[in-house]
Amino acid sequence: MRQARWIEHELVPHFPLGTSKGTLHTRTVWYLLVEDPERPGITGMGEAAPFPGHSLEFPAEVRTKLLELCADTAHWEDRMVSDLVQVPSVRFAVEQALRDLEVGGTKVLFPSEFTLGRQAIPINGLVWMGDQNTMRQRLREQVEAGFATVKVKIGAIGIDRELEMIEALRSEHGPSELTVRVDANGAFDPGEVDRVLDRLAALEVHSIEQPLAAGRHELMAELCARSPVPIALDEDLIGMYDLQLKKDLLDTIRPQHIVIKPSLVGGWTAAQEWIDLAEMRGIGWWITSALESNIGLNAIAQWTATLGVTAAQGLGTGRVFTNNIPSPLHVDAGALHLLPERAWDLAPLLTKKA
Repeated sequence: MRQARWIEHELVPHFPLGTSKGTLHTRTVWYLLVEDPERPGITGMGEAAPFPGHSLEFPAEVRTKLLELCADTAHWEDRMVSDLVQVPSVRFAVEQALRDLEVGGTKVLFPSEFTLGRQAIPINGLVWMGDQNTMRQRLREQVEAGFATVKVKIGAIGIDRELEMIEALRSEHGPSELTVRVDANGAFDPGEVDRVLDRLAALEVHSIEQPLAAGRHELMAELCARSPVPIALDEDLIGMYDLQLKKDLLDTIRPQHIVIKPSLVGGWTAAQEWIDLAEMRGIGWWITSALESNIGLNAIAQWTATLGVTAAQGLGTGRVFTNNIPSPLHVDAGALHLLPERAWDLAPLLTKKA
């Protein structure tokens, strides 16, 4: 019978990660490790990374499920379609761990031109919230680093200052040169959002993620119908585990795009379901990480590379941590690369106690 254990790990960012829902100074993730006694020396690994302020999961719930999984490894496949559906980050950790065990613990989960180092995934640069001068500097750094698409977090320091910053950026880089996305994380009230959207449209912004708080489906539907800027649902996808609920959400709101975070929706299988539903309705989509360590980011990136994406994906977050796990992942010139010649360094993690 398989044997399993789990490890809790605290990631430390290079700078406070600001969003409209608060600032992260540390980030806790959990690793699920599974072994088959008949294949000694091989360990499959997956990462559970619920996102504070966004996930519906609580740390205590994650720990409880991991304890249960490690106590009984015989029924993981069955649990992935039963109780683990309600704990999406843990479900994704199981999905990853079993896949990694199957491929001999190599972390090459989806062999492709990407894993061979021959093809990269286009990604957006990400500008976290901060004071106006800090955000301006971060924007310049992303452009100078070669990103053709940048995503700016808005809704925390005052929309007028944030719009001024985007206006200054646009004066230097037109829409044919630089694609600008913004992410509001539900920051705006219905009474102010139209003014914001009009200003963003004048600046030829590509899209806005979640302008209204999640759960306000009728208001969001009305907004999607009249908005001069394409709207992408993000937080509204979280907690939609049932297929019919997903269909109803997309049919009610009719967004122009959806943003899919595998760690928050339940892994590759659940993410593919969202993609299929979106494409049937002519809704655009892209894949985004959720501040996982390189274990989870690698799992998301390798799967994304099999989807034939050409637009920028949100997979550049691995660089924000001071103590991320050394991996073959590498960001260069606005793209995520996997360098096969670079080895994983898992020793410090694997010797850590649960």
